[in-house]
Amino acid sequence: MNDFKPIDKSKFFTLIEKYRKIQYVFLNEFGVDDIFSNSKIYEIVIANELGHNLIPGHSGSKDAKDDSGRIYEYKHYKESSSNHTWTFNDFSDTTIEKLNSCNFVIFAHIADEQFPEKFDWYYKVPGKTVSAFLLEATKRITNTRKMINISKNNIEQEMGVVRVTVMPVAAGKYSKWLADIYSIEKEIEECTCVTHILTSNKIWEVLIAVKLDHNVNSEQGGRSGAHDAFDEKGNQFEYKVSKTFSWNFQDISENVLQKYKSDKAIILAVVDKTKIEITAICSAEPNKVVRRLKQKLNEKRERIKSKGKALRRLQVSLSKGDLGKINARQIF
Repeated sequence: MNDFKPIDKSKFFTLIEKYRKIQYVFLNEFGVDDIFSNSKIYEIVIANELGHNLIPGHSGSKDAKDDSGRIYEYKHYKESSSNHTWTFNDFSDTTIEKLNSCNFVIFAHIADEQFPEKFDWYYKVPGKTVSAFLLEATKRITNTRKMINISKNNIEQEMGVVRVTVMPVAAGKYSKWLADIYSIEKEIEECTCVTHILTSNKIWEVLIAVKLDHNVNSEQGGRSGAHDAFDEKGNQFEYKVSKTFSWNFQDISENVLQKYKSDKAIILAVVDKTKIEITAICSAEPNKVVRRLKQKLNEKRERIKSKGKALRRLQVSLSKGDLGKINARQIF
């Protein structure tokens, strides 16, 4: 069982306030309203080293442009990742076609064995080249998720692009703030015993855990990472975080649903990612959440079946209207 550690809340929220001030700078000066979600930090690092300007937005939007107005999309993987390829999730004809309007795709490598992580090499591939490759390669894809990974061999041998080594810049456009972000990250990780808080959406889990007197499990996804957080008594919790009262549950296989049932509660949180604040927290019994998820998944399957199609992904959302159906309690 994980060892519970009480968090110094005063210190933690003082550090969060420092992050909040940096967020306001990025919003006011660069129009970027959420730099702490979806591993956005790596986009900032890449843009900083390549002399690019960030484009506001997250999933579905282009990432940066250079001073000549050329548009870039960034893909990255970390050295610590078990998957040393660049993933395109849920590709579609529309997604592939959009790459034609992108001048270049940067396939970046992040060396995260050190702190802070370092962007050390990349491939720069014309968007039309990536689009043409995906258009052909995806014809062979049979997985229902419509997901494809691009490897170094694909880029070098099939696209004819060579790897570029990053020459670190002394003072990039975002260097000052990156130094501050990493310094604060180190203090937060020491305060909470949670590593890589700027990866994915972990910072929001930490924010919620401190509010609820929980600890976040740093090793989510592994054998000991079947849950998001735990309390002093060892009770386990699943966290779902959203900017609105709508929480997405992805890949909800029977194994995942059974795992939910072993949790003490399902925590449904709403956060303001610009202000770095919690808006609301609801708690629901896992059995009731699982029952509702199964109902919605079956309803979705029938709707798609009536259109002569097959369900691609085991994915549904719980909305504000579902809170009453699962008897969720608002605890903040």
